[in-house]
Amino acid sequence: MASAAEQLAANMNMGSFAKATELHKRLLFTLLALLVYRVGTYVPIPGINSEAFLQFFQDPDGQRGILDMFNMFSGGAVERMAVFALNVMPYISASIIVQLMGAVYPPWEKLRKEGGESGRKQLNQYTRYLTVVLALFQSTGIAIGLNASQGLVDQPGIFFIVSTVTVLTGGTMFLMWLGEQITARGIGNGISLIIMAGIVAVLPGTIARMFGMAQQGLMSPFTLLLIAGLAIGVVVFIVFMERAQRRLLIQYPKRQEGNRMAGGERSFLPLKVNTAGVIPPIFASSLLMLPTTVAQMTATANLPAWLDWLPAFTAQMQHGQPIFMVFYGALIIFFTFFYTSITFNPEDTAENLRKYGGFLPGIRPGKRTAEYLDYVLTRLTTIGAVYITAVCLVPEFIGAQLGGGLLFGGTSILIVVSVTMDTVAQIQSQLLAHQYEGLIKKAKLRGRGGQARGKGAAAPARR
Repeated sequence: MASAAEQLAANMNMGSFAKATELHKRLLFTLLALLVYRVGTYVPIPGINSEAFLQFFQDPDGQRGILDMFNMFSGGAVERMAVFALNVMPYISASIIVQLMGAVYPPWEKLRKEGGESGRKQLNQYTRYLTVVLALFQSTGIAIGLNASQGLVDQPGIFFIVSTVTVLTGGTMFLMWLGEQITARGIGNGISLIIMAGIVAVLPGTIARMFGMAQQGLMSPFTLLLIAGLAIGVVVFIVFMERAQRRLLIQYPKRQEGNRMAGGERSFLPLKVNTAGVIPPIFASSLLMLPTTVAQMTATANLPAWLDWLPAFTAQMQHGQPIFMVFYGALIIFFTFFYTSITFNPEDTAENLRKYGGFLPGIRPGKRTAEYLDYVLTRLTTIGAVYITAVCLVPEFIGAQLGGGLLFGGTSILIVVSVTMDTVAQIQSQLLAHQYEGLIKKAKLRGRGGQARGKGAAAPARR
């Protein structure tokens, strides 16, 4: 027999969506916020020669390396050097550092585990402060690099550097605030939606370039069809893996309540194959952007003898190159295990099961249950890490071999599909909550109507 939630889900239709006015407001707020973000990606920073910079960025002989991925995540804001060129990457880097410190630094670890809501707010405040520091560092590097380039700045000088640092840092802080507002007043995770909006915005241009390359003979029709088929296959594979889960049976014992037996129910503990979601590739990309961008800025400078290896290393940090893929894959695997360990604690789950009388059949409650949950979760996380790494690296490797480069990366597909699935799930949960509230109101109205009829029928009898 279907559960109440399944029955409500089966009854969801356009009529129920039309009645969910609160959901309409949230969706409208989310769309307007993303529209503001997209407008900001077209506003250039003061003093920049936009046409010269765009020509420099689109030079096929240019060695941009990690900046291509930076441009993809920012929705093309980097190639236009817009006020949102840094996007939310400093915030993501700050989140990584705070979470790592929360696992190894005792005071922050205590805030994370025992601080509750106030501890979480305190760590979020630390993340904001660190975001400002990282944004200032990255924007200063960009401003100095632009100021030293010939023809990219109308009036080079200290005023341009200060204004560029101020504008880029302010743009990042505004996007961080906008993402928090989307999460609180809209639908979905605001930061993830901003990243997804940037990726989706550049996809039409990416597809147009692919067809243009095919028409010019730079790419064969077979290669074009192969890349399209690979993209479709990756989407199907991502959907399958994101919905895959291991369901552990939980049994609750029977208990005596008066003259009858109660309890004895069964439920399931779902463990997703990919508990970390899209966090690992986003974190890995963010960490790679910082050092490799600095390395590229200094690769052409007058370096001392002990830094002669830096230009060769920078050249290897291109998409499709072995060193880049090794670093990227290793960081993805690390963050998959790290983020899973933060979001799911086997010991706490086992203690909660024991507290409420639940147990896994054949497993003793307490320590043995925690060990079994950790064993199952480790195997699932290993599968999830391999899955995410393969999705992010295999299409990129094939694209590099076929000459497609970054035209259709697995990382962008993973982020778009995963964030879309999470957002749709939140919309469905909002609809379910709306339907549930409607059923409660109907039940209350029926109860009041029954009471009124009962009073009306009892009145003649008293007379």
